[in-house]
Amino acid sequence: MNQHQAWSPHATTILGVRRDDVVALAGDGQVTMGDIVIKHKARKLRTLHDGHVVAGFAGAVADALTLFGTFESHLQATDGNLRRAAVALAKEWRSDRYLRRLEAQLLVTDGSSLLVISGEGDVIEPDDGVVAIGSGAPFATAAAKALLANTEMDAEAIVREAMRITEEICIFTNKELTVEIARAQTGDDGDSEGEVA
Repeated sequence: MNQHQAWSPHATTILGVRRDDVVALAGDGQVTMGDIVIKHKARKLRTLHDGHVVAGFAGAVADALTLFGTFESHLQATDGNLRRAAVALAKEWRSDRYLRRLEAQLLVTDGSSLLVISGEGDVIEPDDGVVAIGSGAPFATAAAKALLANTEMDAEAIVREAMRITEEICIFTNKELTVEIARAQTGDDGDSEGEVA
């Protein structure tokens, strides 16, 4: 393992849950380099497009910031159409020589759609409205699915409780949460143009 690999920031948990017309995204605050925790209260979620879109990242911080900027440009070019912007980002990410080297994943929502975007050109929407990225993703996903199926908790309460469970299990996830809410816009025409799996 070279020095860059050993010291590149990694590991996080970002969880998204949709219930009714609300999507809640939660991200923990831990940043690690190698085996060292260097920050406890990082913000891994951002609101974009005048607050109508929420995005979270897992991966290298500098890479994620580059992707946030590129994604916001696509949102502006598509007049805020999340699916079109996500597909455009995935295509550019896969084909651009610079972006191809970026190591991150994005989880994005506008309150109607909840999408994972990766550098392999993937744009994926979960069937059941639950998805997570990062090291703690399996734990957060399992907890959120169980809470969604067996309780009447709202989306925000589910992500908070699922992340609490995750931080007890995953050493790369801490309890310093950031939670953002996106609500489906009334009058959304449901335009799904774009190659979303």
